[in-house]
Amino acid sequence: MKDLMVTVVQTNLHWHDPAANRQMLAQKLANLPQPTDLIVLPEMFTTGFSMDAPQWAENPTGATLDWLKEQAYKHGAVVTGSLITEDQGRYYNRLLWVRPDGSFEHYDKRHLFRMVDEHQVYTAGTRRLVVTLKDWRICPLICYDLRFPVWSRNIGPDYDLLLYVANWPAKRSLAWQTLLPARAIENLAYVVGVNRVGTDGKNIPYTGDSGVYGPTGERIWQQPDEEAVKTITLSSQTLTHYRASFPAHLDADSFSLQVKD
Repeated sequence: MKDLMVTVVQTNLHWHDPAANRQMLAQKLANLPQPTDLIVLPEMFTTGFSMDAPQWAENPTGATLDWLKEQAYKHGAVVTGSLITEDQGRYYNRLLWVRPDGSFEHYDKRHLFRMVDEHQVYTAGTRRLVVTLKDWRICPLICYDLRFPVWSRNIGPDYDLLLYVANWPAKRSLAWQTLLPARAIENLAYVVGVNRVGTDGKNIPYTGDSGVYGPTGERIWQQPDEEAVKTITLSSQTLTHYRASFPAHLDADSFSLQVKD
């Protein structure tokens, strides 16, 4: 593997205004000071974390997918984040993984946040996604998934980078800041968590705290409270050497997941 350049976009979001959010994010990305391999946007980056799916859902090949393809091509990088999607009559909190050549894959959020009835509005995903970029194997997940270590478990290992996009509110920021390095430690992998800042249309505040953690759990970068666009280099040598010197994955318990639709 070569080193991987990851750009974290921690931003406020316009409530229920996809066009304004796409325009705002395009402006932020236009000012990237250096090339990158992967651009990561927050959860539901077109609307904020909304349960108003019937009004704001896009079809699987809607305007935001076109915008993501445009940005990926322009910057020569994969662009990823989640948005509200309607697919065959069901609503999903769907992460899109869009490459510069226009090809894409998706992951549907598995763990739906029942405390705001997300599970009553959206359909849970049934499969985990692992994608490859510059020979890095990357597992992108969404927000509440962070609380469920079995779903995040690195079996094999089968990924090198675990990625979470989120709208994680300020009042639970301690859990966010605790669980991100915990997932890095237990999975012997890099972990990147991308959260939003500001206050949404329901007056819920967010403090960001987007962060990048190495395989030992060390904090490489974190940004509280304010907007930031930051590119961080993930070292393939650091990961390879650590796994060779501390191969805890060889003693991991063997198990398989049975996922019910």
